[in-house]
Amino acid sequence: MTARELPFFARDLFEADKAVLLRLIEEIGTGADQRFILGRHTAAFERMLRESLDAADVVACGSGTSALTLVLRAMGVGAGDEVIVPAFGCAPLAATVLGVGATPVFADITPHTMVVDPARIAELIGPRTKAVLPAHLFSVMADMPAITEIAEEHGLRLLEDSAVAQGAVLRGRPAGTWGEAGVFSFVQVKSFGMPGEGGVVVTADPELGDAVRMLRNHGQDGVHRFVHHRIGYNSRFDEIQAAFQQYRYALFPARLERRARIADYYTGRFAALADAGVLPPPTGRDGRCYYVYCLLCERRDELKAWLAERGIGSHVYYPRPLPRQTAFAAHARQGARWPVAEHAADRILALPIYPHLTDAEVERIADAVCAFARSTAPNPLAEPEGVPS
Repeated sequence: MTARELPFFARDLFEADKAVLLRLIEEIGTGADQRFILGRHTAAFERMLRESLDAADVVACGSGTSALTLVLRAMGVGAGDEVIVPAFGCAPLAATVLGVGATPVFADITPHTMVVDPARIAELIGPRTKAVLPAHLFSVMADMPAITEIAEEHGLRLLEDSAVAQGAVLRGRPAGTWGEAGVFSFVQVKSFGMPGEGGVVVTADPELGDAVRMLRNHGQDGVHRFVHHRIGYNSRFDEIQAAFQQYRYALFPARLERRARIADYYTGRFAALADAGVLPPPTGRDGRCYYVYCLLCERRDELKAWLAERGIGSHVYYPRPLPRQTAFAAHARQGARWPVAEHAADRILALPIYPHLTDAEVERIADAVCAFARSTAPNPLAEPEGVPS
């Protein structure tokens, strides 16, 4: 019997919830008020997240990317300002800064965790620095205690890109609540993904929340329609998605725990592979995201091909540092270098970690990685153990 293909992005993420989704589409689509954006379901969704995070405000918007833009605008970041961002990460980290007229300043990352290095942030602060925008990536949160201290010492705005990190906790404090504001993304492959686009802004500052709420809806205040107090955006949340996410939230902790157990198993299996050029993320659960699980592999492209031959999908996050991307290279400081980010870009490979992988499938993925490493390992590798139940 041929083994089932294991894609990197699961094709059946919402299969178990399909009946609920179809019911909500019918109920909202045929409802008397015909309200499809920013209605009572969105308000309830915002309230649910606000209470769970103990935040002053949560503002639902069109995407995680637009959430970053809205906060930067609400913070007054604009032309002449600099925002320190990681050199390694997704395009919106730089694109949103440029979109409000400011300049991204790229800080290198730490070698093992691959998140922004606080020491590099401190070195880059100058007279034009207005804000710091760290990001949680892959399996690890950024060092928010150190970054918070740096921002406070220099009087900088702190915006936390926690788009991939909902549910992660560092030193007892949830991702998204360390800065003046944080953002989450709900695109389908995220840990709290949904079948569409969407995001939220989380903030401890009610005034900042009010500003974001106005900016998301063309500068209107939500009371007086067609009265525009400032230039805003169209970044409004969908009512069907809001209702669906409320339904799915009760099982979110269980899905996160499943991701964590898979990550624990992978890391345990891969701990002995460093001599073979395969390095798993750091051990432990504090400050862990479990959005994706990324290895650093000296023969990354060979490992990717090896897995593909065995029906296992993998993904490269990211093939180039941001300042080496064509879109952003012209905005990077001349002569600057980001050696750790470049090292990671050449070696990083993400494995499947979605929660409905079976134990047998998780073991199959780990077996394949270990077999690849064994082909060049100088010493025999340990026998595998089962996925923790």
